[in-house]
Amino acid sequence: MGQVTVRVGGYSHPVSCEDGQEAHLVSLAAEVDKRVNSIKAMGGQFGESRLLLLGALLLADEVHDLKVALSQARAGQNMAVPQPDPRLAERLARIADRIEGIAQTLDRP
Repeated sequence: MGQVTVRVGGYSHPVSCEDGQEAHLVSLAAEVDKRVNSIKAMGGQFGESRLLLLGALLLADEVHDLKVALSQARAGQNMAVPQPDPRLAERLARIADRIEGIAQTLDRP
């Protein structure tokens, strides 16, 4: 069993993987880190879990767009691949702020 320590958003995470998959896992972590760093660049104070959540949402949005493009290509609809919205991180941060505000009102006695 392989073991690597990846760094995402300034935090180190030890992760196990199959032998020989270490470089692939490091590459995947670099993709996550890229998204997390784009969120951090917006400013604001985000905890580790929130940064990872927003980074995961950015990746999920990209995966969704790719699935749609693949489905269209398979159906013979040779449409252009949708371009990612550069304001997506900003919109996700605003949504997350709203969710956090709602959660705080629910936590009040």
